[in-house]
Amino acid sequence: MSEWKKQTLAGFLATTSAAHAQDEALVIAGRRLTWAELRDNVREVARGLRALGIGRGDHVAVCMGNSLEWVIFFYAAATIGAVTVPVNTRFKAGEMAYCLKQADVKLLFITDRFLKIDFIAMLRGICPAVDRALPDPALPLLRTVVVLGQDVPSGAVTFADLLARGAAFDEAYPEEVKPDDVLLMQFTSGTTSHPKGVMLSHDNMLRNAFHVAARFHLKAGDRYYSARPYYHVAGTTLSLLAALTTGACLLSSPTFEPEEALSTMWSEECTHTSGNDTMFLMMLNHPKFGQYPLKLRNGWVSCGPEVSRRVVEQMGMKGLVQAYGLSEASPNVCMSRHDDDLEKRIEGWAHILDGVEVRLVDPDTGAIQSPGKSGEIQVRGWSVMQGYYKMPEQTAKAIDAEGWLHTGDLGVMDDEGRLKFITRIKDVFRVGGENVAPAEVEDVLHRHPKIKQAQVIGVPDPRLIEVPAAYVILNEGETATPEELIAWSRERLANFRVPRYLKLIDSFENIGMTGSAKVQKNKLRAQALIDFGLEETKKP
Repeated sequence: MSEWKKQTLAGFLATTSAAHAQDEALVIAGRRLTWAELRDNVREVARGLRALGIGRGDHVAVCMGNSLEWVIFFYAAATIGAVTVPVNTRFKAGEMAYCLKQADVKLLFITDRFLKIDFIAMLRGICPAVDRALPDPALPLLRTVVVLGQDVPSGAVTFADLLARGAAFDEAYPEEVKPDDVLLMQFTSGTTSHPKGVMLSHDNMLRNAFHVAARFHLKAGDRYYSARPYYHVAGTTLSLLAALTTGACLLSSPTFEPEEALSTMWSEECTHTSGNDTMFLMMLNHPKFGQYPLKLRNGWVSCGPEVSRRVVEQMGMKGLVQAYGLSEASPNVCMSRHDDDLEKRIEGWAHILDGVEVRLVDPDTGAIQSPGKSGEIQVRGWSVMQGYYKMPEQTAKAIDAEGWLHTGDLGVMDDEGRLKFITRIKDVFRVGGENVAPAEVEDVLHRHPKIKQAQVIGVPDPRLIEVPAAYVILNEGETATPEELIAWSRERLANFRVPRYLKLIDSFENIGMTGSAKVQKNKLRAQALIDFGLEETKKP
């Protein structure tokens, strides 16, 4: 297919599975499915979901590591028109509860344990009725919990039971699924204290996957390794759906472990891969890196020039391309072409996707910037989300009356129309592959009875690129240690949101306040480099 034609996920699955029925579609943790087997499994789970009362427009959540079941559930939900809500497996109980409630989730598909986390114990804490009969007053819309594993509360059902119910169910699908129906609700960090549910349609995600797959030259017969978690759009659009739209085989792992990734890519003769600075540095610097001669040709990265050059030279990925995007753009705005000038690709220059408009706007004056001048990246076109779920004010702030998505990111264009991402204008910083909004961490810190005020920024880290650092003012007469407050935070926040550094202070006045009494985050970050001895790791 050279031209894009609007389709649903089920339509693509039917086409791809017919054309490549006996070819491998998925290899995850040593388990394998052909395209025909994947199609048949999806049909079985889709019938099971219908038997459990799920239909077009219902919201269903999935919480587990990358697995065959994750993919089958996602595709099955899409087949009947349900909206998948991925739950980050690193969430703590409060974060999971917020996600399930805010998204109006009707069914939850959850593993009992993952990475030594007891998810059933977590679920019991936020939804006690799962041990009796749902719904629970805390989550009144959650009617069904399907558990993958052995620890199944009396108010939940097993995955085997879902399949059995589906086998006995013969009702036709209730309504036709449309390409503009919502396919996924992706929770993303923002500048407010609460994550927002980005609504992405079948057309948003599949068209994005179709275009980016061509950019990094993915096609049927290729073997594409991506450990990007499926609870991110990099794991759904740029991994799963890129393979779906081309007929390539996608290989993955429940979690990213550098030697396992190297071993898999070597033993499975992978041709493509993807990742960010942190992932590639962990592989490149692994003591056993040289024991795995790779056969990589192509792939996409979100890396700086130094790491990108090492990926090309040491991993053999001559067709490396750079990617920039955000969840609200489903996600990619631009990606290099695999046959573009290599130095341009290494330096981070990428071509805007076909049919997408991008302009750069001076954040202070609103003036449209000419090539060579930096400005806020604003995006318009088919890739832009439908909005934030149940957040009309936040949606209106993100997408203006002319349809331009304001990314809050800084970029620059060259004379040939390539776009290069520079940095984030927003306070959001990135810990490894995770976006963190300071307000999210501050909101939790402010719940501590001893804390009067907290401010959080991202500071440099040689492995994760950035990590959280916090400045805290205690209530008068209270005492606490940084270690005590960090430990308290660890019990309430996903580990990537927990402050790595914390300093107790008496006032922010000496660091810098605006005229409206807001802490100047840029000055706070500069002070943090000094206070925490991080000046040597500061980027030039």
